[in-house]
Amino acid sequence: MNTDKLERKLIAAARSSAPSDAVPLAFEKRITARLGSMPAFDAWADWASALWKAAAPCVAVAIVLGVWTAVQPEVSTAGNDLAEELDNTLLVAVTQDSNNAW
Repeated sequence: MNTDKLERKLIAAARSSAPSDAVPLAFEKRITARLGSMPAFDAWADWASALWKAAAPCVAVAIVLGVWTAVQPEVSTAGNDLAEELDNTLLVAVTQDSNNAW
């Protein structure tokens, strides 16, 4: 469809019809006053609202995982604790490097 032709027809139709008296007095002033009273878009407020709404589920997940960790029996590998296993792992790398240097 030819948009230029359609545009000319619509403008001609709008010019040929007389303005209606059905519009109430000061209608445009009321509309512009209402538009001016609307609050502006605030992205920071939207972010804050979303974060506050997400806080409750995060706390619930933390509580559930904390209870699960507390209730779960301790599993130990060969009686070693985590600190000792970490030391052994790091020392193996150091001793292998020192043996390969000579």
